[in-house]
Amino acid sequence: MKGKQKKGMVRDYILLGLVFVIAILLITFFPDKKDEVINASWNFLVEMLWILPAVMILLGLFTVFVPKKTVVKYLGKASGIKGVSLAILFGALPTGPLYVAFPIAASLLKKGASISNIVIFLSAWACIKIPQEMVELQFLGAKFMFTRLALTIIFVVIMGIFIEKLIAKEEDVSLIPTKCP
Repeated sequence: MKGKQKKGMVRDYILLGLVFVIAILLITFFPDKKDEVINASWNFLVEMLWILPAVMILLGLFTVFVPKKTVVKYLGKASGIKGVSLAILFGALPTGPLYVAFPIAASLLKKGASISNIVIFLSAWACIKIPQEMVELQFLGAKFMFTRLALTIIFVVIMGIFIEKLIAKEEDVSLIPTKCP
């Protein structure tokens, strides 16, 4: 596990370095955008520094106090429509930025949630927010809101199931030995 984790960190550092090189090149070719880039980056960093510590504390509490069997029961592979419904609900309730959902999804995955329910949770977090639905209702009308919401839910569920099957096929293929003894 340590070797895999070390490879992941090396990959992350390489990616971070690549992003910095690209940013420096872009600022070099477009110096008039430098202040905007620095301001946007700084604002994003400050926002993350305010939000992420609270998320990490909540994840720590979740890890300690929510048993794995509870997550498996309600969001695992055998949870069925109940798991899908809970994944949609858990994704639609919070109003924070999407990057907050990723550590939560990783924690749920480690505790035994199915990949399809994780995809549904993340997609619901990105596309279905109860406060945003109310604003959409006010400005675009009930017919538009309910049609978009229904189609979003349908396609989010289809996407979750499809991705889980795709990943399962990849894992099945990776388990096939490449050498014969």
